[in-house]
Amino acid sequence: MLVLETERLRLRRLSTDDAEFILRLLNEPSFIQYIGDKNVRTIEDARLYLLHGPIASYQKYGFGLYLIESKDSGAPIGMCGLLKREALENVDLGYALIPEYWSQGYGFEAAAAVKSYAGQVLGLERIVAITNTENESSIRLLEKIGFRFENMIKLADDQDEVMLFGSTV
Repeated sequence: MLVLETERLRLRRLSTDDAEFILRLLNEPSFIQYIGDKNVRTIEDARLYLLHGPIASYQKYGFGLYLIESKDSGAPIGMCGLLKREALENVDLGYALIPEYWSQGYGFEAAAAVKSYAGQVLGLERIVAITNTENESSIRLLEKIGFRFENMIKLADDQDEVMLFGSTV
C-alpha cells in the first residue's frame, strides 16, 4: 500500500514479501553499528521481524516503517517511517538505507516527507529521532530537516546512551 511519493521515491507499507530485502538491510555492517543487531539471520527471521515490527505497528498505531523504493528502477533502497517506542513519550522518526544509496539525498528526501506526513496526515504536533553519537551523517540529516538535539537518553538499562532530537511538525 502506497503511503507517500516524493520526486524520486515511493514509500509503501512493508509486507512479508519484502523479507529478502529486510534480511539484507538489517545485516549491513552500518545498520548493526549505528542502529543495532536485530538478530535477523534468515528469511524466516526477516518475516517474523516484519510481522512483529512494522506490520504490527500499522495495525496498532496506523503507521510504522515503510519501504523506500526508487521511482526510476522500482528497487528497494531502504526504509523510513515512524515508530512508537515504549521508552519514548513521542513518536520516533527512523530510517536506514543500503550503503550504495547514501550521500545522494534519498535519506533526506524520505525523512523530510515522513516528517511532513506525521504532521499533515497523522496530526502529530511533535516527533523525536534518536541516533548513535558516532553517526555524523544521521545527525546532519536530522538537523537539516529541522530537528534539534535535546539530550542523551538510554532506551533500556542494558543499552548505550543515544542522542535524542526533537522537532515540531
